[in-house]
Order: sequence, then structure tokens, then C-alpha cells
Amino acid sequence: MELHQLTIHELQELLRRQETSALEITRAIFARIRAVDGQIRAFITLTEEEALSQAREIDKQGEYGRIAGIPLGLKDNFCTRGVKTTCSSRMLENFVPIYDSTAAGKLFAEKGILAGKLNLDEFAMGSSTELSTFFPTCNPWDLTRVPGGSSGGSAAAVAADEVPFALGSDTGGSIRQPAAFCGVVGFKPTYGRVSRWGVVSYASSLDQVGTIAKDVRDCALVMNIISGKDPLDSTSVDLPVPDYAASLDGSVKGMKIAYPREYFKSGVDTNIQDTVKKALRKYEEMGAIVEEVSLPHSEYALPAYYLVSTAEASANLACYDGVRYGLRDFEADNVIDMFSRSRAEGFGDEVKRRIMLGSFALSSGYYDAYYLKALKVRRLIADDFSKVFADFDLIVSPTTPTVAFKIGEQIDDPLTLSMNDILTVPINMAGLPAMSIPCGFHEGMPIGMQLIGPAFAENTLFKAAFAFEQNTDFHSLRPALEVK
Repeated sequence: MELHQLTIHELQELLRRQETSALEITRAIFARIRAVDGQIRAFITLTEEEALSQAREIDKQGEYGRIAGIPLGLKDNFCTRGVKTTCSSRMLENFVPIYDSTAAGKLFAEKGILAGKLNLDEFAMGSSTELSTFFPTCNPWDLTRVPGGSSGGSAAAVAADEVPFALGSDTGGSIRQPAAFCGVVGFKPTYGRVSRWGVVSYASSLDQVGTIAKDVRDCALVMNIISGKDPLDSTSVDLPVPDYAASLDGSVKGMKIAYPREYFKSGVDTNIQDTVKKALRKYEEMGAIVEEVSLPHSEYALPAYYLVSTAEASANLACYDGVRYGLRDFEADNVIDMFSRSRAEGFGDEVKRRIMLGSFALSSGYYDAYYLKALKVRRLIADDFSKVFADFDLIVSPTTPTVAFKIGEQIDDPLTLSMNDILTVPINMAGLPAMSIPCGFHEGMPIGMQLIGPAFAENTLFKAAFAFEQNTDFHSLRPALEVK
């Protein structure tokens, strides 16, 4: 296999045996990006010169740690010192931070090499990466289809072998949904497990940093690095971080797995339902106990999510006023016009739509009727999960209701577009860890299976996901891209 096709742990082994170098790996990655990214359009910004310089320095020192010498990608809402962080928005098109986000900084401290910043739906608001201000990203399995969103650039880049792994953010499925669409592994940890400091906020009580990689072992390796308490983030939790890689023993014997009937209903493609149920039978063959359960408040998760998330977004995005940083209208005659025109020109239609919905939900006379009620529903959703986890180790469901859809097919229908997250948003509402792994194909497109665990039980997810990988080969399949 070529260097760009290898996983993190495979590249680590080559570096340790001195069979390759950080410079050779980095050159191979950028050669791959030049060969295929014209079709995929995953990257907004490339940092080739800096990456090659860093690779030379790592080789000179000759010390290869956990990810030393291995290139990576970052969703372009992670602040990076000296490198543009645009959030795929005109508002931040020329914003260059003077600091690194905590999660990115931890990777850089381990001498991971930044290959570049990856495309997303503007301010992480979308499910297809068509809502980027700059350009849509294409799915490597079928260039006429979306890669999912909002971390579509991250998932597409990993699936196309442009980087071994990438970080994304997940507010309502923005790591898991594109991972499912692109046939890679996407992991969202428990809320508070990874610092959000330096990641541009969408909805602060829902956002969580996670990783997209080629296999479960790579996800575990990256999570070992980025997890932990951060004094800069008051929502990060001060709990010991286990060695996630140590849980990869390939056994699920005796594990109790639940599947919720509400996630296998009309609205979810029957081919996807059948594929995930086939995967559940595989777990039974491996010795797990599989039973059907109910999560009765699941149907209310999506509307409650859109009230909570947009309310928080309206507050978080209020700082983009043309005064301190971001796009500014210099032609305005007064401060009020400057505020309104800067925001009108800087934000796209979807961002404006969510700001207006959130502002309405928080307004006097409507707060109790909408926002407060959504918070009560959120509690009910969390309680549903708690009741199931009193008797089960794990919940399994489809990640998405369909395979990746055609570019342009849903762009003019925001309601339909939002339904792509119907199976992922309940997990964010409850703050639980979840992972999407490839489990099959339909019409040549990948299908993702979602594994959901109790709070801070990430090891259980890694254990179960790795066992499935060891007994199937879906994770090893890659799209056949024309190299130009």
C-alpha cells in the first residue's frame, strides 16, 4: 500500500522501524491532496510549506511519539495560530487567530503535522457541506453526492486518503453523519470529555470535539491525546482519562446491546434498517445479547434540538458585529447600520435563519412556550437513555435515515435537510458518547451503524466497535478515485 493509504498506527510502526520518515509521509500526503482534492474540494487552506519544514525537524530529532510526523486535518472552526480560521463564512474569511484551540494544541504538542483546514457548513450549521460560503465538498464514493455535514470536509478528506485522520465538531451529528456517508469512523465523546476552548461555538451545551479516522484503533489513539480537563474550558470534566486503546481486545461476549424500535421505523430506509439488523446478528454470533427497547421521547428530539441549538447560536453569534473582528461594512453612516449591514453581508441564509429562530424562541412572551419547554423535553430524552443503560451496556442504531443524497437535492428544503440528523441529535441532547462505523453498502454508498454508550463509557464503544471491525472488512474499503 502507498503511504497515503495507511492508518496512524501503520505509519507509526513504519516510523519506529525507520522504514520511512516524517518527510516522506508528508510529501506523500500532499501529493495525494494535489491528485484528488480538485474533485473532492475538502480543503479550504493548505499549510504545505510549514508542514514540510516541521517534518524535516521531526526527522532531524529522530523521536517518533504517538502521532509525531503524522499529518492531520482540522475542521475550519478550530482556531489555529497563524493560520486562517474561516468557519466557511464571509464573516471570518480573513480571520487569523493568535492562538491554537486546546484540542489542536494537544495534537501539535505531540508533533502532529497540520496539513490544512477543512471545509464545513457555515458556522457548522448544516448537514451536507453545501452551505459553505466558498464551495461544496463532494463525497469520494460518488462525486455527485454530498459528504454529509457539517464536518463534511473532514470525513471526505479521510475517506479519500488525503489525511489519516481529522478533528471535527459534533453539535447534532456533525461528526457521525458525514462519517456514515463517507464510510469512515466518526467518534463523538461524552460532553465535557474534550475541551471546546478555541473551537468557534455554535451551541455551547451541545458542541463536542471528536475525531474522524480510518479505523477504530486510530480513533482511540487520537482520543487518548485530546481528552482531559482543560482549565480554559469550564465545561470540561475533571475525570481520569482511560487508555482507550487498551480496550481493543476484540471481545463482546456477554455484552448487552439494545436497539431502539423508534430508530427502525418508517423514515429510515429499509435497506439501512436491514443492514444494521444484520450487523446486530453479527454481534449475537460473537456472543453479545441483543434485545429491542424503547426510547419513547425520541420523536421530540429534533424539534427540541432546533430550539435549544438556535437559541444558543443566536447568543454565540451576537459577537460578530463588525466591531472587534470579522467582516465590517465601512460604508455605513452610523453604528446601527454598520451592525446590521455587516451581519447581513457576513452571514449566509441558513445562519440568518437559525439566528432569527433562536432569537424568537428567547424573546419575551415566547421563552416559556418554546425554549423552556424544549429544555424539559431534553431532560425526558436523557432519562430515556438512563433507563435503558440501567440494563444494557450499549445501544445500536442506524446513523442516518438514508445513504448520502445528491448534491442540490435538498438544498432548497431546510426541513428535509434537517431530518438527516434525526437519529443523531438525541445523543447530543443527552450529552452521551456515540460512534459511527461502516457496516455495509447500498447502491454503492456506505451505511453507518451508530453505537451509543452511557456517559464517560467511551471504552465500551471502542471495545464493541473494534470487535465488529475484526469480524468484517467494511472499514478497510476505500472509494476508487480517478487520480489527476
